[in-house]
Amino acid sequence: MKIYISVDMEGISGVATNMQLKKNDEYNRFRKLMTQDVNAAIEGAFRGGATEVVVADGHGNMSNILIEELDPRARLISGNNRVMCQMEGIDDSFDGVFFVGYHGREGGSERSVISHTLAGIAVNEMKINGKVVGESELNAGVAGFFGVPVLLVTGDDVVTSEIKSTLPDVETVVVKRGIDRFAAELLPLQQAHELIRTKAELAVKKAKQIKPYHIEGPITFEIEFKGSNQALMTTTIPSVELIGPKRIRFTCNDYITAYKMMWGLVIIGMSATNGVLGHANA
Repeated sequence: MKIYISVDMEGISGVATNMQLKKNDEYNRFRKLMTQDVNAAIEGAFRGGATEVVVADGHGNMSNILIEELDPRARLISGNNRVMCQMEGIDDSFDGVFFVGYHGREGGSERSVISHTLAGIAVNEMKINGKVVGESELNAGVAGFFGVPVLLVTGDDVVTSEIKSTLPDVETVVVKRGIDRFAAELLPLQQAHELIRTKAELAVKKAKQIKPYHIEGPITFEIEFKGSNQALMTTTIPSVELIGPKRIRFTCNDYITAYKMMWGLVIIGMSATNGVLGHANA
């Protein structure tokens, strides 16, 4: 039984404000909390029958998890130059996926803790075949392409509700209740970790009962950027259509091609925020 764990930081136990995730004195504290949540998920997975676990650090520069404190039974994917972003390394050899420390989508609930969709500086809304999605649904589609089901999602009460509307059979762990985008009611860490361990174990045991989230092609993405400059620069790719001052659309035949295209366009949009050559040497 092989389990893939994609980890973000905004939904980690104990996290309530964006400043806790920035490179400052607080950041190292919360890297440890991130690693502790992951370890709880790993322990639960092995209790449930997992024989192999791969962890993908998926927050910010994607090198936050402390490998020296990570459960040694797991392998870690770290670093930020990744074609598949938060799902680097996933393939059809896995039996299930966990999303640990995930958060709600941009423009969802006003209570969603540190909500955004993939790139807070650039993306205002993302749709797949007309459905508004967040990172959970985006990445569930990647797993589903390979026939791998999403078994567990941990985070605040908003993200767990969002994913349940798409994947009703997924196990969830609410480690905090959202109050505002930068405020939350937090579970004690010991209680949160025990819940993660328990639900991870259960999730692995019921893996064969959960169907993958497969989206049939063709796949049409719409992305609304926060700036018209970001949207316009993505049209340097000929298949991208500008359908509004800040909104683009494109279609691909299959989900993985569409996901890679989406990620490439988000990278272009981020680079265009202050001008793509703004930091180039003369």
